[in-house]
Amino acid sequence: MKYLLPAASLSLLMAGVAAPALAQTAPSTAPDWSGPYIGIYLGGVENHEQSGETLVFDRNLDGTFGETVTTSGGADAFAPGFCQGGALTPEAAAGCDVDDTGVEGTLRVGYDWQFGPFVAGVLAEWSAMNVSDTVTGFSSTPANYVFTRELNDMAALRARVGFATGPALIYVTGGAAYGGIENSFRTTNTANSFVVQENEDDADGWQLGGGLEWRLAPNLSVTGEYLYTSLTPGDYVVRAGNSGTTPATNPFILAPNTAGTDITRSNDEMELHAFRVGMNVRF
Repeated sequence: MKYLLPAASLSLLMAGVAAPALAQTAPSTAPDWSGPYIGIYLGGVENHEQSGETLVFDRNLDGTFGETVTTSGGADAFAPGFCQGGALTPEAAAGCDVDDTGVEGTLRVGYDWQFGPFVAGVLAEWSAMNVSDTVTGFSSTPANYVFTRELNDMAALRARVGFATGPALIYVTGGAAYGGIENSFRTTNTANSFVVQENEDDADGWQLGGGLEWRLAPNLSVTGEYLYTSLTPGDYVVRAGNSGTTPATNPFILAPNTAGTDITRSNDEMELHAFRVGMNVRF
């Protein structure tokens, strides 16, 4: 027993000495989010196509769309209808394929300021992506008329506000967005000429979303994020005209609009849903 008492006293003494040292070297459970960072993100992007989108027509070329293209007998030349996606055949009965879900890769730079448990920041990012938005009209010829927008890249400037708890930062984000659009048109109609009248390749809009960032190390974190984007692409107008052999009874050049008919799509918005995962390096 007399040997155990000094040993116990020595153990208590060592514990008393070690406790302050361990307290000083233990990692903090509440990291500081203030400062600059750079991040890389990958994710999927889904285009939310507008239900009931159609093609619209300007028969007298006055810049106002919404007129009906009629045959020489007075029937609606586009009675077969419209569909979201690209036509599979000239026949409306075959339907359309669906635009695929796109992918994106994003580079982000940002800066955060922390005020107690609250964090506010700004960020700028650029994304490379491939997102398509297609609509088809069918005429009674039969023939198809396919308009496609492809979003190839997007830049954004957003604010971010969050709440820090332990190693986690829960946040919402919103701001402005700008996209680069590539427009295209194809048709199985060989009777008319088709000439692009307007082709604006930019799209302005806004973004809103939220996410969770998790601190793995003092200078490293991972993020899961959802982002909604609304873009308004510029005008894309195609004129159906006289190819030189087009009969005078052709609906697109039927008198009195013998110069042709302008065609565009009814929906001037792109709505995107993106789910991302990313990694940030903080400085």
